[in-house]
Amino acid sequence: MSTEVITLLIVDDHPVVRDGLRGMFLSAPGFQVLGEASNGVEAVALAAELDPDVVLMDLRMPGGGGVEAIIELTRRGARARVLVLTTYDTDSDTLPAIEAGATGYLLKDAPREELFTAVRAAAEGRTVLSPAVASRLVSRVRAPGNEPLSSREREVLALVAKGTSNRAIAVELFISEATVKTHLTHIYGKLGVKDRAAAVATAYSRGILG
Repeated sequence: MSTEVITLLIVDDHPVVRDGLRGMFLSAPGFQVLGEASNGVEAVALAAELDPDVVLMDLRMPGGGGVEAIIELTRRGARARVLVLTTYDTDSDTLPAIEAGATGYLLKDAPREELFTAVRAAAEGRTVLSPAVASRLVSRVRAPGNEPLSSREREVLALVAKGTSNRAIAVELFISEATVKTHLTHIYGKLGVKDRAAAVATAYSRGILG
């Protein structure tokens, strides 16, 4: 087992959470906190500057979310592994984060030793998923097409049913066009279809739209 110190970047919009995590890692041997960021945009800039081994990434943050930051870090070929640490374990949060390139996904109620173990694993490039997230992903793989749509996915689908373009949906919902496409990909997967028309038809037949 390596005795090298694992360097960290903590990303969370709540100062109290950042302070708590910093204190936790400072009290444990083998970790060094290089910096903190309060949103995804700051996280990408600091990751480039500090080159940490692991980025502890929250997801929902004003001024730049975690998924967008993970996508950008992946696009840039950042060396850092991203371990998502959040309170959200819904499919609309977990799947985009994992698809974007997150190495692991842990919930904030995880015991400290579990968090330390997860960070060590992430630094080695091993996937770490909280039990709740892992079981949900397994269920999704085993039963495609039976998973309920999130409220945001239903909003997107309702606008698709009106013939709204991706760009117009993005404007209407105050999200990026890339995010609209991600939602559509998830909708197609959940409904077991391959295009917009089939998604709308299936949604009406199942009573999702009506």
